[in-house]
Parts: sequence; structure tokens; C-alpha cells
Amino acid sequence: MFTPQGPTFRELAVQALSSVEHGYDLLAPKFDHTPFRTPDPFLRSVARALEGLGPFESGLDLCCGTGAGMDVLGAVCRERVTGIDISAGMLDVARRRERSGGPPATWVRGDVRALPFGPAFDLAVSFGAFGHFLPRELPGLFTQVHSVLRPGGRFAFPIVAPARPGSLAYWALLGFDAAMRVRNAVWRPPFVMYYREFRLGDVRRELARAGFTVDLHALPEFGSRDDGSPRCRMVVATRPGPAA
Repeated sequence: MFTPQGPTFRELAVQALSSVEHGYDLLAPKFDHTPFRTPDPFLRSVARALEGLGPFESGLDLCCGTGAGMDVLGAVCRERVTGIDISAGMLDVARRRERSGGPPATWVRGDVRALPFGPAFDLAVSFGAFGHFLPRELPGLFTQVHSVLRPGGRFAFPIVAPARPGSLAYWALLGFDAAMRVRNAVWRPPFVMYYREFRLGDVRRELARAGFTVDLHALPEFGSRDDGSPRCRMVVATRPGPAA
């Protein structure tokens, strides 16, 4: 499953029995060699889609991890970019990571459910992090993002179409979620990672309740499903008001 540079099974087991924060501290040195890191094709596709909406002055990467998504912000933001993550270990790796250019980067350790910023950003992005939030946490999370965007600012992230019921991917995700529920029922602290919980219909509804207007942009690089719908979309939620 993993490259020779990635974590061993024992290391993954130790991480899975930790809290989310401590688990990622442990995984950080090898995180970029695991499937958990957002693949470069997704990052490049989102960057291309955002280029048509920008440029932007300042950008924020929510749950930035080791900083791969900061290159997306660097490609479309002109003034400054900021990454925030709860894991000090992930941020240590991010600070040492060689970036491909763009404006200066700032790294902040913090919880995105209580963002330590005012309305200072024109663009917020996030990649692969929403499985770490329970459905009941989405309203507060989206309200926080809304509060740190300037009027006209955008919150963008990719979302993949759900696996077809009965497919191998469907059963794999179902099994993973079931295993996590059992783990959290018998072990503390909990490790929240339920990727089947993040559904587009729920997301659109909660974004609208937080005050956003929501648009969907197909990411054509990933093709279409049998019914013609995109395999992957970029959600773009806009805080109403004139752009800064």
C-alpha cells in the first residue's frame, strides 16, 4: 500500500490509537509518502480552476498539513499565503518544505474550528481534511471560514463523487468507516476520520446556512461517471459582497 519511505504497519497502528493531533505529529515525517496526501493531479486541477476566478491577494489553507496545498495558493495569490494546522509536527515539515515560488508563507498552529484571524483573506482552500470533522461540526466550521473572508472572498475545495454502491471502493470506504466507529467506541481519545460523512448535498446546505452562495465547477481532468455527472467537482462558496 505504501512506498518504502512510508510508515510501517506498526507506525500506522500507533497513530490510529492516538488523538488526531498526536497521530499526525507521529505521521508527519512520512506523511508525503502515504496515500493520505492529496495527489498532485488534484492540486494542479484546482489551481487551474482557480486561475479563472483570480487573481487573489491573500490566501488561507485550512488544515494545511505538510503544505502541499500551499503551492495552489502560491499560484493564484499575489500578496501572502497562510497555512493553519492543529499538528505541530505537520507544520514543522511544512516549514522545511521547498515551495515552488509565490508570495511569502506564514504557518500558524491552531484549530480551524476557532480560527485566530479577522476578515483578512480573499481565498480559503482545503484539501482532504473534512473527514476529520463530524457532520454536527460543519455549521460551526463553515461559519468560521465565512468570518475570515473579506466580502467577495471565496472558499474552494475539491469533492469527489461518491463511490457507486456495490463497487470495491464503496465497500472499502464502508469498511473503513465501520472500523473507525468500532475503534472510537472502545478506545480514547477518539480519532475522527469518517470520509463517507462528507456529502455534497449536506455541504451545500450548510454552506448556504453559513451565509455563502455556492457554485460547482467540474474538474474535467477526472472525466465523468456513467450518468454523465463529473467524477470530481470544485465547490466554490462565496461570501456575498464586492470583492476587495
